[in-house]
Amino acid sequence: MQRYALVTGASCGIGLALAEALARRGQPLILLARRKDKLESIAAELAQRFDVEVLYRVCDLAEPLHLTGLLHELEQSERAIGLLVNCAGIGSGGDFLAADWPRVQEQLELNILALTRLCHALGQHMAIQGGGQILNVASTAAFQPIPYMSSYAATKAYVLHFSEGLREELKKRGVSVSVLCPGPTRTAFFKNAGLHTGRMEQGKLLMSAEEVALAAVRGLERRQAVIVPGWRNRLGSLLPRLLPRALVRAAAVRIGKLFQPA
Repeated sequence: MQRYALVTGASCGIGLALAEALARRGQPLILLARRKDKLESIAAELAQRFDVEVLYRVCDLAEPLHLTGLLHELEQSERAIGLLVNCAGIGSGGDFLAADWPRVQEQLELNILALTRLCHALGQHMAIQGGGQILNVASTAAFQPIPYMSSYAATKAYVLHFSEGLREELKKRGVSVSVLCPGPTRTAFFKNAGLHTGRMEQGKLLMSAEEVALAAVRGLERRQAVIVPGWRNRLGSLLPRLLPRALVRAAAVRIGKLFQPA
């Protein structure tokens, strides 16, 4: 039976790069995002370029009713999902108390609740089918608290810890769980979150979405638990575990302010 990769957040950035990297390897796809026009053109292009079946579904995963409808549709479908890529997510920055609450709630719904529900529903199907893979996209922000990006970093810490725990639960059932923790990446993420990358652009510290996707696909092939693309990011992910928490918080203040408007 042909098994599909379901990729959320597939219309731009890392999600789009992951979809392309998987299609390049002959993987049939089901792409999820909120914008029909972009999904339609992306699906057609990937199908033509790589001669694979590419389906798409317009869905706002931050809306519980939309997510429920999607899961019902997948349950009724005869298409089996062999790989779940949870890439959809949003960020936010600035003073938490000054934040627009609906935006914070949307972030929690999408980054945590939708991801967890998809893992629960599709993980059950994979276990019944005898195997599968899940790739959850976190961030290097998951390894330490980041003032001025407090809620975003906390959502990614959840994704990291949840994924590692779920990996141990599901490995005996043939389901491999990996978590991708990219560092700052050259996508529209920062602009959409109201964050700035000017200083990092000047220092050429941003990775491309394609580089991140290549590292992710290679990590999936090795069934790697935690995938951190780039040596700088790997080093940065280790330091918070070695330094005193007070020092980590003090350093994280500078990281958070780095992305704020001057």
